[in-house]
Amino acid sequence: MRLDFYLSHVTELARKAAKIAASKGRVTVNGDVVKKANYTVKEGDQICLDDTLLAWPSEGYYLLNKPAGYVCANHDPDHPTVLDLVPPHLGQELNIVGRLDKDTTGLLLLTTDGQWLHRITSPRNACAKRYKMLLADPISDNALKQLEAGVMLHGEDQPTLPAVAERISECDIYLTIQEGKYHQVKRMLAAVGNKVEELHRDQIGDLSLDEDLAIGEFRELTDVEVAYF
Repeated sequence: MRLDFYLSHVTELARKAAKIAASKGRVTVNGDVVKKANYTVKEGDQICLDDTLLAWPSEGYYLLNKPAGYVCANHDPDHPTVLDLVPPHLGQELNIVGRLDKDTTGLLLLTTDGQWLHRITSPRNACAKRYKMLLADPISDNALKQLEAGVMLHGEDQPTLPAVAERISECDIYLTIQEGKYHQVKRMLAAVGNKVEELHRDQIGDLSLDEDLAIGEFRELTDVEVAYF
């Protein structure tokens, strides 16, 4: 990776400050002073800042409580993105694990580990995701049974996989699915004659959203949580 990316990732320096530090001769790579911020460093290089040896960055794993109004994209000309909610030096390195609609809130994962991301999002692994939703109309027992058995979505040629549907109140339910089709949850409820008014994801696999993590805040996953996937 670029030297300035590396420095901003493993120290408290922002990218601009990292470039300045390099230009002033404060950085050495394998014993040689390197002043160019775009110099490519690799794992195994001995990199020092002010004669202090720095470690190679480890993979990052984060949980974010996504607010409404943010899109799951690296860049968007019209809307704020979820990566705007993390420090810039992290946002440059992170990938978004799956997607939530702009108006959907809740549990979102971010990582630098491409293989870990793939294990969660690959249809082959059928990682369960639970959503809490407020519906426009009361939902019937028959509609819940249809959701659990699988419904045919508009434009699809096969029904959805079996799901788990739990009633919370007459207009509130939990729905746990193992797929990730485009707008799937909203389309599933439309298929049984209802409409999702509010949608919130609170669980992926065995990982649940912290009750005390404020909307828009994020935290690093523990080693145990990373190992869930």
